[in-house]
Amino acid sequence: MADAITLDVDGTEVTISNPHKVYFSRRGETKLDLVRYYQAVAEPLMATMRNRPLLMERYPQGAGGKSWFQKRVPSSAPSWLRTTVVATPNGTTSDALVAADMAHVLWAVNLGCLGFHVWPFHAETPDIADELRIDLDPSPGVGYAELTRGALLTRELLAEYGIEAMLKTSGSRGLHIYVALEPRWDGYQVRAAAVALARELERRYPEEMTAQWWKEERGQRVFVDFNQNAPHKTVFGAWCVRPRVGAQVSAPITWEELETLDPGGLTIATVPDLVAERGDPWQGYHDRPQSIEPLLAQSERDMAAGLMDAPWPPVYPKMPNEPPRVAPSRAKRE
Repeated sequence: MADAITLDVDGTEVTISNPHKVYFSRRGETKLDLVRYYQAVAEPLMATMRNRPLLMERYPQGAGGKSWFQKRVPSSAPSWLRTTVVATPNGTTSDALVAADMAHVLWAVNLGCLGFHVWPFHAETPDIADELRIDLDPSPGVGYAELTRGALLTRELLAEYGIEAMLKTSGSRGLHIYVALEPRWDGYQVRAAAVALARELERRYPEEMTAQWWKEERGQRVFVDFNQNAPHKTVFGAWCVRPRVGAQVSAPITWEELETLDPGGLTIATVPDLVAERGDPWQGYHDRPQSIEPLLAQSERDMAAGLMDAPWPPVYPKMPNEPPRVAPSRAKRE
């Protein structure tokens, strides 16, 4: 702790221990560089995550080192830290960190939290999911060109339903499409809307897009991961830094930038300058909440046509109207 520094973060003192420890080996960026990055993007960062619960992904030795996910705030947390109770699919509860302000974010960064996985609700309204999050996941053999086309097709379909969508890189191989929602629906309804969207994309573009949960059925298509909207699921946060040696950021981008920006080049070294140059692509995003009624109507049409619910992740209890939770090839053998 000899070289620790103490920051005044809007009136709250936050100590950063070992600030010169290298966290990202490609360019040698340190823990303090990570702190400075989050401070540089504080305004757009807090616009997306303020007052939301956070799942911490901790890498105390930096990207590539030992890691774990931490939902519970440690008992040694300072008294000013705000937490809220969150639940797992099986009902286990935890006191999770709330992104109340930048002091909370930097406190977690000091623990070796490189990035944050964010709940789709605010701490004060846990029963209301106010974001639809579509994770476009490239299957083996699917490149970035196919992924960008999948994103554009998704945006086009959402626009048909009268829904405005925003875009960000995942910080890894995928793309994330977000929709700010009117505060009217719970996670089960939002997931149903995501399932309906994924299925309609597959119906329209069966050679390019897939809603198939089982990997063996996806082929070389972009997978529309509807289960990222299952209740209690988190998604890697906008403006957050992935635990990769290049310090890539899950960065909001404009739709015009989709085919011109290199996602691998969006790092803690480049993103602050990009924001300073062209601003926050998601500015005012939550001031324009959208309705998922058209997608829920599509879901009802699918059910009336005889479709069952889509499979849920294995950690969830068996759901009503869910098909057998077993891969088709295994079902045939059995």
